Amino acid sequence: MTTAVQEQRSLRREQRAWYVYDWANSAYVTTTATVLFVPYLSSVARAAACPGLASGEVCRQDLSVLGIPVAAGSLALYVVTFSTILSAVLLPLVGAIADRTSKKKNLMAGFAWVGALSASLMFFVTGTNWQLGALLQFVANICLGASLVVYEAIMVQISTPDERDRVSSRGWALGYLGGGLLLAANLVLVTMRDSFGLSEGEAVRVSLLSAGLWWGVFTLVPYLGIRNRPVLHVTPAGGGLFRQAFGQLTATLRHARGYPQTLLFLVAYLFFNDGIQTVIGSSSLYGQAELGFATEQLIITILLVQFVAFGGALLFGAAAQRYGAKRTVLGGLVMWTAVVTLGFVLPAGRFGLFLALAVGIGIVLGGTQALTRSLYSQMLPKGREAEYFSLYQAAERGTSWFGTFLFGLMFQLTDSYRPAILSLIVFFVIGAALLVKVDVRRGIADAGNKQPRIV
Repeated sequence: MTTAVQEQRSLRREQRAWYVYDWANSAYVTTTATVLFVPYLSSVARAAACPGLASGEVCRQDLSVLGIPVAAGSLALYVVTFSTILSAVLLPLVGAIADRTSKKKNLMAGFAWVGALSASLMFFVTGTNWQLGALLQFVANICLGASLVVYEAIMVQISTPDERDRVSSRGWALGYLGGGLLLAANLVLVTMRDSFGLSEGEAVRVSLLSAGLWWGVFTLVPYLGIRNRPVLHVTPAGGGLFRQAFGQLTATLRHARGYPQTLLFLVAYLFFNDGIQTVIGSSSLYGQAELGFATEQLIITILLVQFVAFGGALLFGAAAQRYGAKRTVLGGLVMWTAVVTLGFVLPAGRFGLFLALAVGIGIVLGGTQALTRSLYSQMLPKGREAEYFSLYQAAERGTSWFGTFLFGLMFQLTDSYRPAILSLIVFFVIGAALLVKVDVRRGIADAGNKQPRIV
């Protein structure tokens, strides 16, 4: 067997191990961040703000958070807001550090395990203890973003330009499958809680614990299956690791104007991703509070999205091989606009229509995210992949908080989540308009990378 064949087989094994981190963290993203924790923390906050409030009644009292009045129904959304703002500041530093260490998998796993511990400790959020819940949500969200910066940079090391769309799409697909399987188990637990002798709150807390443990345990697979590699093409800087990281970050930001297509892509991404993340993060709260669906129905809906998204990611990956990632993503943004419009007019209580809308979300969800990641990876300067992926994550967090903030603010002003839905269209329209202007081939050439067969 030749050395080239052995190396290719070794890379394929690493790619399979890499996929599993999508499988690992998606349990937290799905069970905790998307379905259960926002409405659960909101109920804990309502119990603290309005003791003895009957089910279905609106809480008119605000919580005091650092002396600022906050509606109980908006607390979890505001926590997402502030964690994303802080992430936008911290993640570029994480990326600069990652590019300067030969132990990327160790750094990724370290952030993952701290996040998984925080997610697991959500089991202890009970009664009126909204402060603990807000803190754990804050830490878990930041650690998730930090781990993904390093994880995405590793993708560049273990795949060629022509493999990138396939590798990214399979990772996303496996993530949706893993998140869906755990969510299915939690659906059984929540639905049949009486058979297990649990209250609804206890069933939700056990589900939160399972997501944290899933995240932590399966992170062992990429940790053990991916090789660390020497640092290459890093801008020299004196001092210790942190000083070097700040030096590299400063140099990258100073010279970023040399990669105008990469920067234009980032601007487009921060707009349309804002819309995507707001739909994902607010869907369970919207379904429960505005459309009147029970927790079991919400879990069924998100479960459907997960399994449809598994096929959707693979479908979009195959489409990108034929039509190019850019054209495929643009088609996905048109579909997202249609989804938001239908969500705005969806009647309350019509669960069948809600499920039909979920199928549409599932088809475009994984595909647009996976191809955006792989398309961006083609335009990154060598040796600065983690730092540029930190800018990618920071771009996501730098504006995606605006969607959740607007969603919470509109609720506080109108006592309804519907008015915020239609406004999300502007994010997809602006994002698509900017993406059309990106010259991907030029961006790849500017970064000095090998041109893939089709973009």
